[in-house]
Amino acid sequence: MSTSSNAPLVIQAKGLVKRYGQVTALDGADFELRAGEILAVIGDNGAGKSSLIKCLAGATIPDEGELYLDGQRIHFKSPIDAMTIAENLFLGREIRRPGFLGSVLQMIDKKKMLEESIARMNDLKVGIRSMTQAVETLSGGQRQCVAVARAAAFAQHVVIMDEPTAALGVKEGNMVLELIRRVRDKGLPVILISHNMPHVFEIADRIHIARLGKRAAVVNPKKISMSDTVAVMTGAKAVHELPAEALA
Repeated sequence: MSTSSNAPLVIQAKGLVKRYGQVTALDGADFELRAGEILAVIGDNGAGKSSLIKCLAGATIPDEGELYLDGQRIHFKSPIDAMTIAENLFLGREIRRPGFLGSVLQMIDKKKMLEESIARMNDLKVGIRSMTQAVETLSGGQRQCVAVARAAAFAQHVVIMDEPTAALGVKEGNMVLELIRRVRDKGLPVILISHNMPHVFEIADRIHIARLGKRAAVVNPKKISMSDTVAVMTGAKAVHELPAEALA
């Protein structure tokens, strides 16, 4: 799926700066996520991608710069840590039982949560035997799928995935990638942080390259080679050396 350069911006960051003592993690970083896309974020260790994502997610407050959500300047609140099946899908958003039991006694409607969990998992075609089984019984790929489904179930603007295929085999990694595509196809843009370049090139619509605390470039994976992308990421090749069509 290609993303039009005219697609509206869902998240935009301008000139983000984040310092930790004498260390500058972000040094005027810019970022743009457009509607209907999977945007991969790559960078060497120390490139600032983790600090960038934490600022976008609201886990870290930048020292300088501006953040916009759907064109409106915002200050994110701290996110609820994602955990994982039925009750975990609703962590922090538990459904209360109707009437006195829910409003006064704060009793949770486990039956309703189970029904909605099953519906949402089926909607994303996540194949799990039982929504009441212990999370420990799931494979690594299944756990990641639950995490993706949880994010997609409650996200209103964007889903951020940090190394979702790390430590997974080929089959399970592909299962997670396919689920991420389904999330995007249902209308939620996805930010994918990954060191797995083959996965990045397989699934991303655009690639944000972080380097030395800034955005080095945003490239089109269909118009640039993996080796050139890595060269820009490591500083072996300057952005101006890339053909114009490689930039996105």
